[in-house]
Amino acid sequence: MASPKRSKLRQSALKAGFRSGLEQDNAKHLEEYKVDYDYEKFKIKFVGKPRTYTPDFRLSNGIIVEAKGRFIPSDRSKHLLIKEQHPELDIRFVFSNSNQRLSKASSTTYGGWCERHGFLYADGLVPGEWMKE
Repeated sequence: MASPKRSKLRQSALKAGFRSGLEQDNAKHLEEYKVDYDYEKFKIKFVGKPRTYTPDFRLSNGIIVEAKGRFIPSDRSKHLLIKEQHPELDIRFVFSNSNQRLSKASSTTYGGWCERHGFLYADGLVPGEWMKE
């Protein structure tokens, strides 16, 4: 169950047009650094079953940033399919906590999964280096 503080942050983010506080924090961060970005305006088609993925952020330099608090199995499967079908895309993750384990039974962390599958990742906010590429 979400804490009262987390619930208030989520409600604030929803009112501002974001799906999470992490997304809202990253939008503010990008704006502070005067980085142009699109928020949920770009769609990527992929198959398994025909589906569409809408990334959280696409920076003006083409980097796609997905902000994740929870990184559930369906998210991981989706991103592997997209990477396979669209190798030209540079998709990166910003996690609330990249040291979070995939599950209670797994020793693999979100960050470890990214490393294994060739995705760059960061914790909290989009790193300055990504903005400057």
